[in-house]
Amino acid sequence: MHRFFLIFILSLFLYPVWAQEGKAGFEYLLLPQSVHSSALGGANISLIENDVSLIFDNPSLLGPEMDLTFQASYLDYVSDIRMGNVVFTKASGERSAWGIGALYSHYGAMQETTEENLVLGSLTANDICGSIFFSHDLNDKIRGGISGKFFYSNYYHNTAIGLGVDLGLSYYDSDRGFSIGLVGKNIGRQIKAYEEEIAGLPWDIQLGITKTLNHAPVRFSITGVYLKQWKLNSVRGGNDSFFKTLGKHLILGVDLIPSDNFWIGVGYNVKRGSDMYMEEGNKLGGFSAGAGLRLKAFSFGCAVGKYNTAATSFMFSVATSFAEMKL
Repeated sequence: MHRFFLIFILSLFLYPVWAQEGKAGFEYLLLPQSVHSSALGGANISLIENDVSLIFDNPSLLGPEMDLTFQASYLDYVSDIRMGNVVFTKASGERSAWGIGALYSHYGAMQETTEENLVLGSLTANDICGSIFFSHDLNDKIRGGISGKFFYSNYYHNTAIGLGVDLGLSYYDSDRGFSIGLVGKNIGRQIKAYEEEIAGLPWDIQLGITKTLNHAPVRFSITGVYLKQWKLNSVRGGNDSFFKTLGKHLILGVDLIPSDNFWIGVGYNVKRGSDMYMEEGNKLGGFSAGAGLRLKAFSFGCAVGKYNTAATSFMFSVATSFAEMKL
């Protein structure tokens, strides 16, 4: 098992060598899929919580402690664009766990017209991503995880199919309240294109650190994103300075955790805030916030954030542990 994860993590770093650059498909995968990570800036791969939705960010955050857990999330994105996901997890012995999940995106009804603007009817567009998760404790502090993904898109008469994986490692020192996460996300490509050109996936390498203060119920997270490249495009043109470029690779988050059953989080995504900057208005671009509550075997969460200049997006989730219900 240790060799298994070593080979996969090694392939994570070799991927940039043979991956072909080009336009990426399935861009909806860049949106947050967990309420907690959404509240903390849109991505968090190092947060050690009994929160099953975090395995969408890093499969190594899955563990036996999530035995018989079901979770569902809903994202009210923009206008009539809606997204949702579900996941179910099961322990496999004392050191392993598996899960199955699905992500669904619906882009609302649109008019089909001719070049002469003659309305022929309506059409729809949808994305579906099915995932299978597996994790294993390599030792008392390090856990490895992998998720296999199947992608399917249906945009009226055009369809696309893709395959990919997420590869993750997590380190957790409970005595110091310190954790590290490393993940390669969306490694793969289309196997059937919408038309002729095969596109890659919006893949990325991410590294995160989370630290809980020793004498205060506060937890800080820093997540490095877009680590496959240094220079990032600027929507306003020009070349960014070294420190501005560095900042665009960071997502900052902080949790207030007065008890094990309640959290409040805020975050800032530096690149998103820069991309959505406007001289007048949209001052909260890049910021996000949320809260979560656990009542016995049930957990609830909500988050709010701006992922584009058009609207504010809301995300909700509910989870339950059948193991704790003792049915």
